[in-house]
Amino acid sequence: GLCFLGRVGTSRSCLPPLGRMAWALKAPVRGRGWWRLRGCSPIEKLVALLNTLDRWIDETPPVDQPSRFGNKAFRTWYAKLDQEAENLVAAVIPKHLASAAPEVAVYLKEAVGNSTRIDYGTGHEAAFAAFLCCLCKIGVLRVDDQMAIVFKVFNRYLEVMRKLQKTYRMEPAGSQGVWGLDDFQFLPFIWGSSQLIDHPNLEPRHFVDEKVVNENHKDFMFLECILFITEMKTGPFAEHSNQLWNISAVPSWSKVNQGLIRMYKAECLEKFPVIQHFKFGSLLPIQPVTS
Repeated sequence: GLCFLGRVGTSRSCLPPLGRMAWALKAPVRGRGWWRLRGCSPIEKLVALLNTLDRWIDETPPVDQPSRFGNKAFRTWYAKLDQEAENLVAAVIPKHLASAAPEVAVYLKEAVGNSTRIDYGTGHEAAFAAFLCCLCKIGVLRVDDQMAIVFKVFNRYLEVMRKLQKTYRMEPAGSQGVWGLDDFQFLPFIWGSSQLIDHPNLEPRHFVDEKVVNENHKDFMFLECILFITEMKTGPFAEHSNQLWNISAVPSWSKVNQGLIRMYKAECLEKFPVIQHFKFGSLLPIQPVTS
C-alpha cells in the first residue's frame, strides 16, 4: 500500500492509512457499480448509523435567521451527535471491543463539519476516512469489505453530508473557490474516477456533458459528484469549477485518477490548515520526527 508521510509541526505522521486508503481502495473499485453489492453485518450497521444521522436532519429543520448561510439549527443537530456518538459506535462494534468506542467516536464527530463555524470541508471528509480506518484496525471491517466500504458506507455518508450542506447552508471550510477541485469533497473523485477506468463508453470529456451525467449519475460516484455541483452552483461549468473543467480534457480515467491522488496528497494531506485539526490517538498514532 501507499503511505503518505506528512510533516505536522515537528512530527511525522503516517497520515495514516488515509493516503494508503485512498490508494488501496482504488484497485477493487475499478469498473464496478454499487447496485449489486450485498452488505455484511458491520456494513449494514454502519449504513443504519448514517440513516440515523439522516433522520435527525429531518427532525431538526432549519431555523429562521437573518443570515442566509450557516443555519444555527446545525448546532442542535450536532449536539445530538455529540451526545450519542459513543452509543452509535458501540452499536457497530462487537462487545469485546467496546473499550475502543470512545476513541473511534471522536472521528465520527469530526467527520460532519464544525459546529462553531457551521462549515464542512476535506478535513472533515478525511476524519470519516479515519473513522473507517479505525474500524479496519480493530477488525470490525475487513479487506474483503473494500467494495462495500466505498459504495455502501462512504456513498451513504456522502448522501448525508450533501443533505447537511443543503439543509443548513454550510460554508465550505478552507475553500479555494474556483481553483479548488470542489467546495466540500475530494475522495469520491478519486474512487469515482477509479470506478470508470476501462469503461467502454464514458471518457473524462463526458462528465461535462449534462445529458451523460443525468443518464448515468446513479451508477457512478464521480458523476454523482458532478450532478451535485451543478445543482448547487449557477453559471457555466468552466467558470464555477475550473479545475474539473481542465480535468475533463485529460485523455483517460487512469491518468485522471493518478493526478487526483497526487493532488489529494499535496492539497489535503500535506496542507497544515487541513491537518492541524486532525486527531491522533492509540489507533492512528503520530511519531515525533527525529532531527
